[in-house]
Amino acid sequence: MTFFKKTFYLFLLTVLQFSLPSTLKAQKVGLVLSGGAASGIAHIGVLKALEANHVPIDYITGTSMGALIGSLYAIGYSPEQIEEMVKSEQFKNWSEGIVDQKFAYYFKRDDNNASWISFKLSDSSLTSLLPTNLISPIAMDFGTMELAGGAAAAANYNFDSLFIPFRCVASDIELKKSVVFRKGDLAEAVRASMSYPFYIKPITVDGKLLYDGGLYNNFPSNIMYEDFFPDFIIGSNVTGNNPPPNEDDVFSQIKSMLQSKSDYTIQCEAGVIIEPKTDVGLFNFNNVEPIIDSGYSAAMRQMEFILHYIDRRVEPMEIAAKRNYFKEKQPKIVFDQIYIEGLNRKQSEYARKVLRHKNKLVNFEDIKEGYFRLASDNKIKSIYPKARYNPRTGFYDLYLKIKKERNIVTYFGGNFSNRPISEGFLGVQYNYLGRFAAGFMANAYFGKLYNSVMVKTRLDFPFKTPLYIEPLFVWSKWDYYKSSNAFLEDIKPAYLIRRETFGELNTGFPTGKKGRIVTGGSLAEITDNYYQTPNFSQKDTADRTDFKVASGQIYYEINSLNRKQYANKGEYLNVKLRYVNGLETNKPGSTTVIDTLTKYNNYHEWVVLKMTGERYFNRRGAFKIGVFGEGAYSTQTLFNNYTSSILSAPAFQPTPDSKTLFLENYRTHKYLAGGLKFVVNVRKNIEFRAEAYIYQPYQVLLKTKDLKVEYGVPFSLQHYIGTGAIVWHTPVGPMCLSVNYYDKEKDPFSLLFHFGYILFNKRALD
Repeated sequence: MTFFKKTFYLFLLTVLQFSLPSTLKAQKVGLVLSGGAASGIAHIGVLKALEANHVPIDYITGTSMGALIGSLYAIGYSPEQIEEMVKSEQFKNWSEGIVDQKFAYYFKRDDNNASWISFKLSDSSLTSLLPTNLISPIAMDFGTMELAGGAAAAANYNFDSLFIPFRCVASDIELKKSVVFRKGDLAEAVRASMSYPFYIKPITVDGKLLYDGGLYNNFPSNIMYEDFFPDFIIGSNVTGNNPPPNEDDVFSQIKSMLQSKSDYTIQCEAGVIIEPKTDVGLFNFNNVEPIIDSGYSAAMRQMEFILHYIDRRVEPMEIAAKRNYFKEKQPKIVFDQIYIEGLNRKQSEYARKVLRHKNKLVNFEDIKEGYFRLASDNKIKSIYPKARYNPRTGFYDLYLKIKKERNIVTYFGGNFSNRPISEGFLGVQYNYLGRFAAGFMANAYFGKLYNSVMVKTRLDFPFKTPLYIEPLFVWSKWDYYKSSNAFLEDIKPAYLIRRETFGELNTGFPTGKKGRIVTGGSLAEITDNYYQTPNFSQKDTADRTDFKVASGQIYYEINSLNRKQYANKGEYLNVKLRYVNGLETNKPGSTTVIDTLTKYNNYHEWVVLKMTGERYFNRRGAFKIGVFGEGAYSTQTLFNNYTSSILSAPAFQPTPDSKTLFLENYRTHKYLAGGLKFVVNVRKNIEFRAEAYIYQPYQVLLKTKDLKVEYGVPFSLQHYIGTGAIVWHTPVGPMCLSVNYYDKEKDPFSLLFHFGYILFNKRALD
């Protein structure tokens, strides 16, 4: 701030101050803001009405959402700026526990699997830990530090020295009492006041675990009276005490046990309570404008009374000058030292490397990227940031309270379906964190269609360009004959079982925040048992094809999709180049037209380039459109017969249902395919989906009379896939009812109901 600006602001404030009569200067007004979750957004409308009528606000006290709105006003944000903030995508992400896609770090994301829930175990006990919160506070914690860090420093961490003197309250449930914040870290105080039980994780302040202030004092008018003793108190209240508990309502019983009755009155004689009428869910922040309008309307209904009792007025020029003066005092946030609590020396060294801090000054944006990189690491359970200004150095110190993830994590899940594709899923992971991070993982799928076991290790090295090394082993069995039912008799193969056993070694490194490049190689043995005709008996023997193969791959992948399955936000791109070299051995069965004693061997070598992309548009609003595209180009040579050639060819499987079926019409060596997805949210977690795809092969694979294979005429036909579904995204996984269409089939329509994820382990030649 220049000397001229300082002099100008001081001169303007002095002129405005001494131009007012002394009787008007003495009149002080306090504003009390209640808690109330989403309904508390109405406080913004109250602030807008008061400022529009030049009503002064000299002190603020607040609880929970009232603490957040009140603190933003107290550090110099105008009502219009606060309104813009709560309407932003960033604030919506806070309320839902979502990290902005700009900072989502895909490189650290686990591979998708069919798990529903996880239980984290300690070394010394097998006691599972139930989650203490429904949403992740990672983005909110950093965001409140970003908003309040400079203002708290300008006030020298004394809430009386903010733009507006401020108080907020939290709850100490151990001592069963309210805790009042008058000084210290403002972001921490507001965060503690908003820690609604089971929704947002509580935080520890000065050794005390603190929860939402509304548990014991949801309308802190007594704090206003005791700490500030204003001449007039304006209260904005959007809630009330809970009704008596109902014997049939467990939630009402829990609320009654946790929450004490609050006093929603004003203790001094001069005061008024504004009561906006809102009709919104507790944590529904999707449409905040009507909530803000309700606060404005309620305040305007009381405005004549307020103006009658408050003679003093604050002109816009005066309050703007005060805001600018306070903001100019705030030191720019640049970090010097980083202090880590909760990790040992080696683990702290790992964290610093992820943050990319080497005892040098770090600007806010760089530390922001490092913070979200570290928070996304699955070896880190939680992280809480605090910024503290150091007047000796002129910079900020960053304090990070970090908890390491528990060593052993178990996973449970699977899929239940009306078709015989149901499966169970079990997984276990051992986490290690030192100078590098490691995860040792194993999982198992078991069902009629699919059985698989995977064992893998991932070693993460926090170099300047991070990388991981991942060896893995997978055994899988697919029984396509059992995957169908009466709805798809025409699609069901006569008999087909595929077994895959392979080991793979991959190395990956990030490209930006959303992408990664992975390269590696594998050795595999693939065995197919099948009949090439539906006319067989129990005495017949199946054809068998063995393919022993060495393969190398490199792929580039971007993934910011918001869900493992049935996404409606984000994008996905995978471009993969794979080299394949292997020996095919074919032993015909008893139903083949070829001599069963003839054993066929042939070497194959090919390169395949495959690209898959998916993207969703119109992120806000109930209606969303997605596009999907896929193409494959393979120089693969034909195998000994039609079925073995089809089995080894790239497959187009854009829907969950198609991934469970052996669809001959959607397998060939070269093709282009694409489609559109239409998604309509009818409720927060319920959506209708309609998807349509066109598949254009270059040359289809045709079965000859002697069961051999040949190429068809280029571009001779197309195929279509369609699906319509209603999906409920439950807390543990999707529940879906879909109607699926595959053209040129005897019975092209099928019905699929499933609860859980239709996901599988990696395949040998994906």
